[in-house]
Amino acid sequence: MRFLPFALAALPGCALAQAASVPASLAGSGPGLGQFVQVLVMLALVLALIVGAAWLMRRFSLLPGQAGNQLRVVSGVMVGPKERVVVVERGETWLVLGVTAHSVNLLHTQPRPDDAPGAATPAPLPPFAQKLAALMKKAKS
Repeated sequence: MRFLPFALAALPGCALAQAASVPASLAGSGPGLGQFVQVLVMLALVLALIVGAAWLMRRFSLLPGQAGNQLRVVSGVMVGPKERVVVVERGETWLVLGVTAHSVNLLHTQPRPDDAPGAATPAPLPPFAQKLAALMKKAKS
């Protein structure tokens, strides 16, 4: 940006050369356009990382405390571009749901099989997660 007046002045007969002349006292002061663009690019990168992390957490069900831990997705299969059949466990009951872009329909209900993989109760938390949960619970009360 500092070299623009010199580049314009080198062009013969350029009317912009006179308008773009910058006093020497202002030529080196303040941040330039390049720094501004760099800050905007970095801000966009940070925002994209935040949105991407939120999407991944939602996509892979990594958000703690969803639905009060009463529901658990046992399995699911895609049957179309936007349609899925999902088996959801609620207590000791399995619900077979048809999920589309516009609705969720109950297809079948059955008791939880005895030989079903995974326990109905969530796995114990690691020590750090236990301490964090205790601190969050303490902060809420």
